[in-house]
Amino acid sequence: MKVLITGGAGFIGSHLGDLLIEKGYQVRALDNLDPQVHGCNAGRPEYLNPEVELIIGDVRNHLDVESALEGCSMLVHFAAAVGVGQSMYRMEHYTSVNSLGAAVVLEEAVKRRNYLKKMLVASSMSIYGEGYYRCADCGLFAPELRPREQLVRRNWEVTCPSCGEPAQPIPVPETKPLYPTSIYAINKRSHEEMFLSAGQAYEIPSVALRFFNVYGTRQALSNPYTGVGAIFASRLLNGNAPVIFEDGLQSRDFIHVKDIARACLLALENPASDYKVLNAGTGKPTTILEIGKAIAAELGKPSDDFVIKNQFRSGDVRHCFADTSQTKDILGFSAEIEFSRGVRDLCSWVKTCTSSDLVDSATEELEKHGLTK
Repeated sequence: MKVLITGGAGFIGSHLGDLLIEKGYQVRALDNLDPQVHGCNAGRPEYLNPEVELIIGDVRNHLDVESALEGCSMLVHFAAAVGVGQSMYRMEHYTSVNSLGAAVVLEEAVKRRNYLKKMLVASSMSIYGEGYYRCADCGLFAPELRPREQLVRRNWEVTCPSCGEPAQPIPVPETKPLYPTSIYAINKRSHEEMFLSAGQAYEIPSVALRFFNVYGTRQALSNPYTGVGAIFASRLLNGNAPVIFEDGLQSRDFIHVKDIARACLLALENPASDYKVLNAGTGKPTTILEIGKAIAAELGKPSDDFVIKNQFRSGDVRHCFADTSQTKDILGFSAEIEFSRGVRDLCSWVKTCTSSDLVDSATEELEKHGLTK
């Protein structure tokens, strides 16, 4: 059985390709080798499994997608422009690649509905916006963004909207109301809704996985809009201190890329996931400062040499980590790679790499567009 992975030459797509090939599948990747991710004049990545058939093309091009889908029984849609902050000043580009690209892929997919056995689309935890909270006196609530006047006072934690007391973050279930706070997040919400609605209309089994913060080998170290782990590693490798907004105590759910690949395989193979939306995370919160210090220690760099900006970025959330109970019930999936092991894996790889540190220029772009305060 042949699987098409759009964005299959990238970070997550290449790991899923490895796992699918290991399990006996044939894999084809459609990828535009975006210079921001792969570098200028990039060719086939060295890490890409030699058994992966690579088609260089654009998901917005019907002919490219038509060619890539030929003979495939499963479709995995990963191709996307990725970067929460950048999406807020390159709105047309992000919406074109993400929303128009998904529409083209789906139009070509439904032409082959008699042959496609499953579609999987990568969604994102960013569509939740702020996480889920419990107030000791008032109960559960799902807040919108923290008020700007609160952030201007450098009061970072979420408070109960009823009594004003500090609230406790709890795992985010799939049923939480969605509140995307960036163009990228809106695009990802559209991705899952488009694939699930088209899948149901044309009776193509489909599943959306909401990826939390994925880290691991092959993440683009020179892309300043990639995951925070790669950004910190790139800064440290270039002799620069990692830059942290707010106070560094905001938390996320960091899941290793090999666990994500395994979740995708289970979702593709298990009919119980059909037409479902499922979280793909560990269920464990880790602060930004914790991951920064862990990476610094593994790279042999000072673990206290961080620039805590005590500033905020528009749209940032304080805490968000996954409720994984439904994913475990439906897929039998739980993350297996412990954070300490995953960081060692990441750092062993980055020590073999060279990267350009473009974080300062990216931060300047955010400031120029009034997205930091």
